[in-house]
Amino acid sequence: MISGTVIKGARILGAQPQDILISDDVITEVGVGLSKAGAHVVDADGLIALPGLVDLHTHLREPGREDAETVETGTLAAALGGFTAVHAMANTDPVADSAGVVEQVWLAGREAGHCDVHPVGAVSVGLRGEQLAELGAMADSHARVRVFSDDGKCVSDALLMRRALEYVKAFDGVIAQHAQEPRLTQDAQMNEGELSGVLGLRGWPAVAEEAIIARDILLAEHVGSRLHVCHVSTAGSVELIRWAKSRGVNVTAEVTPHHLLLTDELAATYDPIYKVNPPLRSRDDVEAVRRGLADGTIDVVATDHAPHALEDKESEWQEAAFGMLGLETALSVVVAAMVETELLDWAGVADRMSIRPARIGRLSGQGREIAAGMPANLTLVDPSARRVVDAGSLASKSRNTPYVGRELPVRVVHTLLRGKPTVLDGKPA
Repeated sequence: MISGTVIKGARILGAQPQDILISDDVITEVGVGLSKAGAHVVDADGLIALPGLVDLHTHLREPGREDAETVETGTLAAALGGFTAVHAMANTDPVADSAGVVEQVWLAGREAGHCDVHPVGAVSVGLRGEQLAELGAMADSHARVRVFSDDGKCVSDALLMRRALEYVKAFDGVIAQHAQEPRLTQDAQMNEGELSGVLGLRGWPAVAEEAIIARDILLAEHVGSRLHVCHVSTAGSVELIRWAKSRGVNVTAEVTPHHLLLTDELAATYDPIYKVNPPLRSRDDVEAVRRGLADGTIDVVATDHAPHALEDKESEWQEAAFGMLGLETALSVVVAAMVETELLDWAGVADRMSIRPARIGRLSGQGREIAAGMPANLTLVDPSARRVVDAGSLASKSRNTPYVGRELPVRVVHTLLRGKPTVLDGKPA
């Protein structure tokens, strides 16, 4: 009878090889030469051990758009990408603006079992930006919501944003803002600049993001509440967040993998696979968000995994939906953009992709150090592997990845959720 698991020779956060002993759902010992009678042995020679990755920004599309993604397929994609927890955004149909809907998503995650699903509650009823949703009821539900966002839409009304920030203070919640001034981005298609003029696509100015961030920093400071900025994409945004943190404002921020690697030059192909919100930005912006992530101004990497059905993406650029897949390639892209450029080491990757996102989401059982007494949520990665991305091999129901045919580094070999494998040898367990 199998009694526990021994992971042999894993390099924890890239350090020297050690063994990890797991009993039930807890790490019981970390050291060299560990063994346990009857335990399942995992050979991790050459593999790097990270705490299970945590995504603050995932679109699972269920309920309402199960043709693009389901909780089952989305969380399987997450596990294959090394994630043990994801936050599911509220822009579903019906919108996750009540205790009933967030509990439905939470229960679907428990039934799927590939990773923990933490629903994000809507800030406003129906994402319409007119009145506050049932924030307290969602916080008190079985889903225990702590992150609220109208992502996909900006909470553009300053009074509503202030009230939301005030309301969530009572239960230590956070408002995650999609920073996009709607009037400045009406019909916008790509990053505003010389290239948008050449291509004849309406420009999306950086100031549309930065104006909302500046306003909300001042509101958060005034109220004394927690603000999280979604998918930061411009150099100016990084500077605003750096300034806010220097003032002691309780603000955190995320950057997506694609904004760390891809630039607006790809729009010249007119391939809508590169159409995303916020848009891909300039090379200078990419360098600025990389530096911001490296120095901690930007706290976390979040995927903004946005699956779309084929008919919503394969059309003319102006008509195509905004969004890209992210869960299965996130770690590889971060390694390419940040580790191979020596801007982060493996401990930094664990901090930005596990520890800090779990802290922002107030998750007690995720994003913990790999040590005795900690939950056995782990990701084992082959740092020497390289792979060419094939959309047809992805677990997601959708295929809108911008990395098709691109060679990316590293491979997730094993993912363990509370000691039980969800991924073994790179395949669903």
